[in-house]
Amino acid sequence: MNILLIETATSVCSVALVGDEGVVAELHSDQPNAHSSRLSVFIGQLLDQCHVPFSQLDGVCVSSGPGSYTGLRIGVSTAKGICYALGIPLLAVPTLQSMAAQYYAQHPEYQGMVCPMIDARRMECYTALFASPSDMLKPVSADIITPGIYDTFLDRGEVTFIGDGAEKTRPILGHHPNARYSPSFTISATGLASLALENLQQGHTEDVAYFEPYYLKDFVAKKSVVRGLFETDHSHINTIKN
Repeated sequence: MNILLIETATSVCSVALVGDEGVVAELHSDQPNAHSSRLSVFIGQLLDQCHVPFSQLDGVCVSSGPGSYTGLRIGVSTAKGICYALGIPLLAVPTLQSMAAQYYAQHPEYQGMVCPMIDARRMECYTALFASPSDMLKPVSADIITPGIYDTFLDRGEVTFIGDGAEKTRPILGHHPNARYSPSFTISATGLASLALENLQQGHTEDVAYFEPYYLKDFVAKKSVVRGLFETDHSHINTIKN
């Protein structure tokens, strides 16, 4: 079994391949505004590296949001195009759930709660709270971070805040003795792996024609950014298993 994983909900552009033995490899870039130019290239490079042709894909799983409007559109459109062309299932995993799953997989000894946060500008974050990848304690919402907002959970035990929105909350939330931060955490398509496999095995697939990302908030246009001709390449290939 081979499932292509696509994560474009934030500034990170990440693709990975998961097979019967787990995640095989991941390719990612943290270069801003690179999704449109990098995603298709990354997919081709990843499949070539893993010696898996498109014809051997059993499905494509995409991070479904919330997150960047443009990033989500690019990721979902690419996933739908591949699924339609190959006649294979489209799978989707909520972005915040995949972040929690990724953190728990990276820290199997951790027994506390996880609060993934995606920066939504100013002091607002897209967030939820999990006791495990399958146990959501607080539903997805766009929260303006204020003192005491998560004390109900923090008073119960450790909460680790992760994601590109977490660090800006540290001056407000970090004083609580049960608040933890993981600044080294970077969102990755690998977080989709276990949930994608579970969805495919249980037949939880999406309609290729009508599936839409979960934006949570209305799209707000902003000034476009034109990149220069010479930029530092921040892309990386991580081989997980041979």
